[in-house]
Amino acid sequence: MPEEAITEHTPNELDSNPRYSVSEFHSEILPDDRVISVYLPPQYLEEKKRRFPVFYLNDGQNLFDGRTSYLAGRTWRAHTTADELTLNDEIEPIILVGVANTGLRRMAEYTPTRDFKIGGGEGRSYGRLLVEELKPLIDGSYRTLTDAKNTGLGGSSLGGLISLYLGFMYPEVFGKLAVMSPSLWWDQRSIFNVVDQTRPRPVLSIWLDIGTAEGVRHVRDTDHLERQLIKRGWQTGKDLLYEKVDGAVHDENSWAERFGAVLRFLFPRE
Repeated sequence: MPEEAITEHTPNELDSNPRYSVSEFHSEILPDDRVISVYLPPQYLEEKKRRFPVFYLNDGQNLFDGRTSYLAGRTWRAHTTADELTLNDEIEPIILVGVANTGLRRMAEYTPTRDFKIGGGEGRSYGRLLVEELKPLIDGSYRTLTDAKNTGLGGSSLGGLISLYLGFMYPEVFGKLAVMSPSLWWDQRSIFNVVDQTRPRPVLSIWLDIGTAEGVRHVRDTDHLERQLIKRGWQTGKDLLYEKVDGAVHDENSWAERFGAVLRFLFPRE
């Protein structure tokens, strides 16, 4: 990767794993540098000519390393789950790319519109960062399958909201979405207008979920989103899967528990 864009370093916890790297990424579109984590499937080192699907995930510091996560020690266990499912031949081998948030600017970058009370609304610029800067860099540095049907985007909470939004904005780039515990409440639920009004209907496979202990309003909003998607032509079990998890709360442990099911749906073994 170009030195001006990425400066490489490796965290001690995963130092012995040659399939994991952590780098600093500089954007010309948004002001703050951010950390990019890349985790390769076992086959990447074994099959030198093979190309692989890519799954971009927001809040990347919460995916792999417990010392960088929002709550110390609590991660999505994304790499161990992906490895287990890959070795069991349950999913296609995939490259996981974690895009860390930038702390204080997380809300701004993960929101598609500006709320007149709270602010935010830099999601379109964040999408440009992913599509115009990061994805070309990843595609140029790793053996990736670059088309939309082999490229996913996902996240939880505001990370789920921005994943849904950018999937509708860039269906030619991201063909698979993981919309986990999404913050659909943002800006008076303005995301529902995007889902209703985007023409033509994007070709997307969408995983959607919510925990029943995340609050009645959030469950109701997610139920509504499922109905919207079905009304627009998504088919349950085919290109849409909605999981309402009894008793699950809004935290990394809950998302970690569901991540395997997300991978099975979005990247099934062909």
